[in-house]
Amino acid sequence: MPRVHISQHPVMVHKMTALRNKHTPPPQFYRLVKEIGSLLAYEATAQLDLVEKVIETPLESMTGYKLAGGIGITPILRAGLGLAEGFREVLHDVQIWHLGLRRDEHTLQAMEYYNRMPHNVDFQICYVVDPMLATGGSAIDTVNILKEKGVRRISYACIIAAPYGLLKLRQAHPDIDIYIAALDERLNDYGFIVPGLGDAGDRQFGTF
Repeated sequence: MPRVHISQHPVMVHKMTALRNKHTPPPQFYRLVKEIGSLLAYEATAQLDLVEKVIETPLESMTGYKLAGGIGITPILRAGLGLAEGFREVLHDVQIWHLGLRRDEHTLQAMEYYNRMPHNVDFQICYVVDPMLATGGSAIDTVNILKEKGVRRISYACIIAAPYGLLKLRQAHPDIDIYIAALDERLNDYGFIVPGLGDAGDRQFGTF
């Protein structure tokens, strides 16, 4: 699919295996989510715009570069928090915009319960981050909300995507870039990604 980027990095594959393991305890799981978030951030920021900046080195002046404009990170609560921290390790001067969406277990539709978005959205880009792209409902709704706020450039990053959710997101928003660590086989009858890793929020925060 156009504008879909699936990581092929061996370090990512290594960390994904540990993340999927059902015996990985919550503290280690959360740390892995952050580390994978940092790896995704490096891949997702490869196309950011730069502007020139003159600086003084210890020896002479030179023209370097800095990012052109601010960056926003929108984690879909609560599971997206670990990924957002990983992005923040790479991009320290970011704004974190919190959006709470939960999935109705009967309809599988996303329901908004918290929205803390900024008044000023004059940024170069906003990254929507969420560990799992299953049915695509939360991702689609989040991008809709950001576009309604006036955000002009949006990318989406997740750890694992199912083909169904990826297709739905591409159909709804063909103008955004999508970065994923792994593309899995399918959704089961309960809307969970298979083989997946279980519930990313529960495994991060130990709420089994």
